[in-house]
Amino acid sequence: MTEEVSQRKSLIKLISGSALIASMCCLPSVVLVLFGLASVSSAAALSDTLYWGGDGYGWFRPLMLLSALAFVVIGLIIHFRNKGICTIDQAKRERRKIINTSLLVLIISYISYLLLNYVILTEIGILLDLPWEESREKYMFWK
Repeated sequence: MTEEVSQRKSLIKLISGSALIASMCCLPSVVLVLFGLASVSSAAALSDTLYWGGDGYGWFRPLMLLSALAFVVIGLIIHFRNKGICTIDQAKRERRKIINTSLLVLIISYISYLLLNYVILTEIGILLDLPWEESREKYMFWK
């Protein structure tokens, strides 16, 4: 039972870590304003630059998304190796478990990223007076 709980915790760390990496375009702005390390206008400029890729930072957001995907893939490899699936023959025998776990982790990671970036960080940013109100109205599909 404790082995199952530790495996679940490792997958939760994997999912939350990938969501944090993918949200690095908006998370620094919220953290800087939250701790009083930056003004609202400078944090808004930073998030606009990182999210939209202005001033030559068009590479940043795709790099963070690819890094999050690499984090998930490497984490899944480590997870399955810790479970004793180390060879191709073992992977063939446990193919269904590998596919199901990998798909579940990828889907939950993507949903976590969407919730963190477009719901939680947007609402916190709006509470901190960051100019993200129009993006909330633009992407509210439950209106």
